[in-house]
Amino acid sequence: MNSSGATPKLASARQIAIATAAAVVVGVTIVFVAVLPFEYGIDPLRTGRSFGLLRGTPTETTEVTPGSPDADMTPSPSGALARYGRSYRVDHLTLDLGPYQYVEYKYHLAEGAAMLYAWQATAPVLYDLHGARDGSPSGGNEPSVAKGTNRESFGSLTAPFPGMHGWYWENPGGTRITISLSTAGFYSSAIEYRSNRSTREHAIEPPMSIVEAKAKQP
Repeated sequence: MNSSGATPKLASARQIAIATAAAVVVGVTIVFVAVLPFEYGIDPLRTGRSFGLLRGTPTETTEVTPGSPDADMTPSPSGALARYGRSYRVDHLTLDLGPYQYVEYKYHLAEGAAMLYAWQATAPVLYDLHGARDGSPSGGNEPSVAKGTNRESFGSLTAPFPGMHGWYWENPGGTRITISLSTAGFYSSAIEYRSNRSTREHAIEPPMSIVEAKAKQP
């Protein structure tokens, strides 16, 4: 019994409705801002990458530790030329992205090593061409060379430092997108990082020699 004689006030239906709606809004915000980017690699608000939630340690991954390329893939400048001790490599692949998913695809290049590239997407994608210096911590500063929204890009890259150099692509819409990438350059390995936090190393082959090409002709 209330000794003061006052009767406790019960919350009105309107107050309960407001409190419930506020709880729902907070819960949905947490899901979109943190849970989807971190747990599923889906980033519809693009807050996951801003907060570093898309760069967590992979949970389902093939262990990959990029090493320094051998000396043959390091350029030796000579005036307008840059000579290498080994042939360049070529790479062609397609990458599928579901709604709001992302993928990173990077090559290991020595400082000054060159790469030509061309990529095209079936719809506009968010992209960021950037690099991570050898020995830098995971999720650390990765300087961008070019970024924006586009459905294609063609160009060349000269690595400003030794490390992993490549693209971050993100599907900003609700339909599936396919990206086609072709490169040729003096890289020693390629690694694919997915929004589900999986990592896969890709085999890189040298270009076919003239003799091999003629041997394959019918």
